[in-house]
Amino acid sequence: MAKRVASTLGSQLGLSLTDLDELSIALTQACDSAIDAADDFGGDHDLKLTYFATNRALVVDVDLLPALHQASRHSAEAVAKHRELVDVEMQRLAYEMIRCFVDDFRTQIEPRTGQVRFRMVKHLAG
Repeated sequence: MAKRVASTLGSQLGLSLTDLDELSIALTQACDSAIDAADDFGGDHDLKLTYFATNRALVVDVDLLPALHQASRHSAEAVAKHRELVDVEMQRLAYEMIRCFVDDFRTQIEPRTGQVRFRMVKHLAG
């Protein structure tokens, strides 16, 4: 569903088929990375995708948020577990792959709250 929304919105904005394919690949990897982070943190999380267009780009945010019924802070044990489980090299490779397919990619990870945000920007031609 996420890829379909990105493709539909991107095609309406004038992205080429190649750009749409690249955005779909990056979006899939970002969602996989967010889900991996949720597994590392433990507990329930919600995945929220936000799409919006500027006059020059399509922006997609992938947010991993602690579920509403969970406490606002993770325990010290959960933070330690997350740091232990993160394979830094695999995470770096995943992020580099995303960067290959979008024009701008930024991450924001807050281990104390379990909130993760990936922002991907695909510039419009012209």
